Amino acid sequence: MVRQGTIDNPPKPPLVPGFECSGIVESVGENTKGFEIGDRVMAFVNYNAWAEVVCAPVDFVYKMPDEMTFAEAAAFSLNFVAAYMMLFEVANLREGMSVLVHSAGGGVGQAVAQLCSTVPNVTVFGISSCFKHAAIRDSVAHLFDRNVDYIQEVKKITPEGVDIVLDCLCGENTGKGLSLLKPLGTYILYGASNMVTGETKSFFSFAKSWWQVEKVNPIKLYEENKVIAGFSLLNLLFKQGRCGLVKSVMDKLLCLYEQKKIKPVVDSLWALEEVKEAMQRIHDRGNIGKLILDVEKSPTPLMASDSTETSEAGEEEEEPEGDNDSKERMPFIH
Repeated sequence: MVRQGTIDNPPKPPLVPGFECSGIVESVGENTKGFEIGDRVMAFVNYNAWAEVVCAPVDFVYKMPDEMTFAEAAAFSLNFVAAYMMLFEVANLREGMSVLVHSAGGGVGQAVAQLCSTVPNVTVFGISSCFKHAAIRDSVAHLFDRNVDYIQEVKKITPEGVDIVLDCLCGENTGKGLSLLKPLGTYILYGASNMVTGETKSFFSFAKSWWQVEKVNPIKLYEENKVIAGFSLLNLLFKQGRCGLVKSVMDKLLCLYEQKKIKPVVDSLWALEEVKEAMQRIHDRGNIGKLILDVEKSPTPLMASDSTETSEAGEEEEEPEGDNDSKERMPFIH
């Protein structure tokens, strides 16, 4: 969304994207307390995270647990803080409730599923691409294909609907989500990935997504006892100054991590030079969990000068005819 400029007030290029990172402290400001050179840390930053060196305000930096890897730390902050605050701060998740989450195989979706498992008798309904179901079936009680009419499938299991809907898609899913809410249920919009449909910004896709959003009638919300909310962690941090609240949430999450109740899901590691291919994997909805740009990783060769390439089994396969530049690098998959 940043790359295509479909966010509110997009920054002017050139810019370095990225809002979270992990690494080792190389230097600290004169009056900085609580951190020393050599500390292993993770941080939120307002852009500029996809780099070898990052400067971050001390209020947005957190020490990593000893057993946490740098890849896990880079995958931890945004996803788990967003998931925790939506579930517990906004929707007040309690024992016996039900949650429906879109993009259940993504980083936030997996964080939501793990956090729900820390509360007794919470039922999770997940919407995701069909090919991801086998990999995430253990963390989500009921999985549905994003391309089918999931409303009817959910209502077969729970005719009343669900208590919480977490929507990162927007568009037509907004009306569907509201229709699935029980009385006193909460619908939370935390993204709008349906607006990103092509390689470049498309006014048609943007307009279509908004056109499909069901107009919300406040009187209907009142009559049906439903709550509709929005959540943007980045705005909360960088525009609304709630870093103290976020820090208290992060402290709770790190306790859960140390108790081995939650663990970030890392899909794959990529070199900085492979950012194009990494973004395409997200765009194609191919990832399960988080993609990490690893500054210490060397790019995987494209083998453009070779006539053969080696398969995983070690056998040589003939290269298909066509432009070698169109071939994708394969990441290191965790």
